[in-house]
Amino acid sequence: MENSGGIKASLQGRYASALFDLASENGTVSAVETDLDNIGQAIRESDEFAALIRNPQVSREASAKAMDAVCGVLGVSQLTKNFLGVLAANRRLAALPEVVRAFAAIAAAQRGEATAEVASAHALTDEQVEQLRQKLEAREGRKVKIKTSVDPELLGGLVVTIGSKRIDSSIRTRLNSLAQAMKG
Repeated sequence: MENSGGIKASLQGRYASALFDLASENGTVSAVETDLDNIGQAIRESDEFAALIRNPQVSREASAKAMDAVCGVLGVSQLTKNFLGVLAANRRLAALPEVVRAFAAIAAAQRGEATAEVASAHALTDEQVEQLRQKLEAREGRKVKIKTSVDPELLGGLVVTIGSKRIDSSIRTRLNSLAQAMKG
């Protein structure tokens, strides 16, 4: 598994690895991965949810109840629900976004896939995403899953991150480089 040693060395990686092992034993890796994707999206979209998981003043019991309610709304599997209960009991909910990323990386590595995070100034069309996926697969020599996001501050171009590799062809970076070159 590529770079899984580094992932598993972190606290978040150990939690993600333990969850992956349980999901593998139960044959529910894809269901848990979907659950975690939905939870990660909920954290990104809800400032209140993001604040809740990071608030150290919320008690373990209140955190567990809140996560139970979120699980009910999102319709997550029992394994994911139990896992989130463990995170709440151990006061590790603040690490949840990193656990979600680590789990996705472990699952992708197990499938022989790479995940590319692509930021662009404007939303990419399905055709553009497909063309990018084909080019990245040719470059990486394996299947590539693309997660897109929009960052208007890029002005144009793309920033592609695959594992520890970053390809930055954004106009913002080019303008910053030009400004540095003109300063001498």
